[in-house]
Amino acid sequence: MSETDVIEYGKEAVWVMLKMSAPVLSVALLVGLIISLFQALTQLQEMTLTFVPKLIIISLTLVATAPFMAQTLGTFTEELMDRIVALG
Repeated sequence: MSETDVIEYGKEAVWVMLKMSAPVLSVALLVGLIISLFQALTQLQEMTLTFVPKLIIISLTLVATAPFMAQTLGTFTEELMDRIVALG
């Protein structure tokens, strides 16, 4: 296995990680922005107001995107294992 192969596998792993985390991170960002705007408008600075809705929405997003994440990670793992077997 050459250095370029290792770099290519690393790039693919980072890409898979970004694909899997993008839905959750974007939802967390959007919810945080909405809650921040609400707090700024109402001058209500309660810490649980930011934590609890984010926790609920992120949990729902994880449940909703779990099949996509499992399929993406499974495909990447299968391709990686096939490449490892082809080396030997």
